[in-house]
Amino acid sequence: MSEDTITASATPPGRGAIGIVRLSGTRAFPLALALTGVAPRHRRVQRVTFRDAAGEPIDEGLQIGFRGPRSFTGEDCVEFHAHGAPVVLAMLEERLVELGARRARPGEFSERAFLNGKIDLIQAEAIADLIAAGSRAAARAALRSLSGVFSARVQSLAEAMLALRVEVEAAIDFPEEALDLSGREALAARIASLSAAIDALRAEAERGFRLREGFHVVLLGRPNAGKSSLLNALIGEDRAIVTPVPGTTRDLLRECLDFGGLALTLVDTAGLRETEEAVEAEGIRRALAEASRADLMLLVLDAAAAETPEPLLEKLPVDGDILTVYTKIDLLPEFHPPPGALAVSAKTGQGLDRLRACLAERGGALAAEGSFSARQRHLEALARCRGHLEAASGRMRPGEEELLAEELRLAHRALAEITGEVSSEELLGAIFSSFCIGK
Repeated sequence: MSEDTITASATPPGRGAIGIVRLSGTRAFPLALALTGVAPRHRRVQRVTFRDAAGEPIDEGLQIGFRGPRSFTGEDCVEFHAHGAPVVLAMLEERLVELGARRARPGEFSERAFLNGKIDLIQAEAIADLIAAGSRAAARAALRSLSGVFSARVQSLAEAMLALRVEVEAAIDFPEEALDLSGREALAARIASLSAAIDALRAEAERGFRLREGFHVVLLGRPNAGKSSLLNALIGEDRAIVTPVPGTTRDLLRECLDFGGLALTLVDTAGLRETEEAVEAEGIRRALAEASRADLMLLVLDAAAAETPEPLLEKLPVDGDILTVYTKIDLLPEFHPPPGALAVSAKTGQGLDRLRACLAERGGALAAEGSFSARQRHLEALARCRGHLEAASGRMRPGEEELLAEELRLAHRALAEITGEVSSEELLGAIFSSFCIGK
């Protein structure tokens, strides 16, 4: 792959003042010379004219060269800054392909940076997370991962794991180094300490994963309880259809908004009731499935109908976080909700500020300073690592040194998978294919 020189636009589709086309590979500098007639210089901005095969001008702009390994990809790179017309950028790419470059695959620039040792896999994923960040908190977390905060934590644990493996395998290879009782007790204490550190990192990664995904709030309740009206009131737009006819909402309706720096996803769902109607029944099934994935369930009850939560609570996930919200209190001026519940009116706005404050408080833990972005595969790898450490702690008896060493090796390997020190082509393909072209 490193023999290919790749090119792609680094700016999104659409018109703009400036558009950027990138080159990376062994022939980047010669191709730039052929395009502009000016030899690129390392970290120097040059004003140039981009020309087609007939020598006719395509555009005028800037050229910046980066000699490998002092570049993002670790290879020779050149950036061309032209006017941001899609047709101009397309002509530049076409000309570079004519000269011998290949169009880059999604994420191929970042993939080359990883393969050339410029970044680890956590940092590569953080680039995509930063680009896709839906809130200020998510962007800050992705930037912390990109700067190496998460990687440093993993590397520190990996070094401690390696020290344990060295001690155990030395006892296997050199009988005179065999572990005595005091040595086994000390080793068990170190494994327990490492397990606690893995648990702490996993908890932070879980928070980073939830921050990346956003705070997921699902509105649940009976038909005509006021779920759709409440959604419209919270987002300030008439997005959900509101009618007096029960069962109007049949499918999930998602709305995403920046909620005080936190990405908040509100999901309106079909009303929960017994029904023989196939489409409505499927909507209810989807509502309950969405509830099982929610960070917070808003159980919406009609105060005017004197609803009680108990019949609905039997249908909801037992381990979920539930906030009960009574609606239509404009019809009951003297209504007081039970302790722990809120009361609102989507019509008058009464109680909405308190509900918004409660949502911000519930989701605020996700936006805590120090969070770093994380992905599902990171959580799974940390869980595997923790499981192997747990198994290792049960292999401390004499004669089980080789089984102990194997569990520690597998735990170490799980950590290495996070940063990409151990990886497969399938994993890399899945990760980098999700990137945008040009990154």
